[in-house]
Amino acid sequence: MEVKIGIWSVPRELVLETDESYEEVERILTAAVAESSVFVLADTKGGKVMIPADKVAYLEVGGSESRRIGFGNSL
Repeated sequence: MEVKIGIWSVPRELVLETDESYEEVERILTAAVAESSVFVLADTKGGKVMIPADKVAYLEVGGSESRRIGFGNSL
């Protein structure tokens, strides 16, 4: 699933792919904000993103869609 993270005072959003579900991403962010700690999210390549929870401006969670290649949309 694609996750876009907006960070205060950073002009570009951070985009990553994760295997976590929407509910799990929401739970991780909610817990980090409540505890005033660090928001940590693992990506599909084995890395981790760590952001102070109070610096997260927004989180956009989208579904995973296969990328289309070429000029036509064949099914």
